[in-house]
Amino acid sequence: MGEPSKQSKESVISYIIQTQEEELKRISYELHESVGQTLYSFYTGLQFIQSGITDNHMKCFAGEMVQSLERSIKEIQMVSVELHPPTLSTLGIYPALKSYAKQYTATFGIEVEIEEGGEEKKLPEEQNVTLFRVCQEALHNAAKYADTSFIKIIFTWAENCLKIEVKDYGKGFQIDEAQTQSFPGIQAMKERMHLAGGECIISSCVGEGTEVTMVLPLMNP
Repeated sequence: MGEPSKQSKESVISYIIQTQEEELKRISYELHESVGQTLYSFYTGLQFIQSGITDNHMKCFAGEMVQSLERSIKEIQMVSVELHPPTLSTLGIYPALKSYAKQYTATFGIEVEIEEGGEEKKLPEEQNVTLFRVCQEALHNAAKYADTSFIKIIFTWAENCLKIEVKDYGKGFQIDEAQTQSFPGIQAMKERMHLAGGECIISSCVGEGTEVTMVLPLMNP
């Protein structure tokens, strides 16, 4: 038997990615609706108990537990959004990324400014997920490697194309094709965009930061 065709391989990869995303969506929902809600019930109950404690030592201890629960709830919310932001399915990529950027800033201390130009168009959920994952990877890489305090994301909606640029203004690096082969995250971003019918272009310069550009052709309605 011969080697599987490129189209066949891409179909298998697309199916695997879709299956993974469905599972991540399910886990995200369970975390938010089950674990998150249960912890919040404990949190409000413990606050009520704390208000009735008269012993200063016990009151202080209960206060520490309340703060610990509050941190845990916020962490679960962040993990839930990382897995699959609820706004992605209902509102689309732009609102989902704006919501995610707020939690990203709270977590990493990096300011994220998002601009949008042109008329926003409704995208299939599969494309929304692809764009979100690539943006997510770009933001994670910036937090790990860029040494930056500011990131700018620009959405440009054209008639037949959507372009998203993620600029980190960090320390940058010397980029070449051989080097990118050794970074699985970069290859994954490019592969995801390719499977969605678009492309991912990564440019960087030492001392000037890194820019990740996603270009996605849009189907006419």
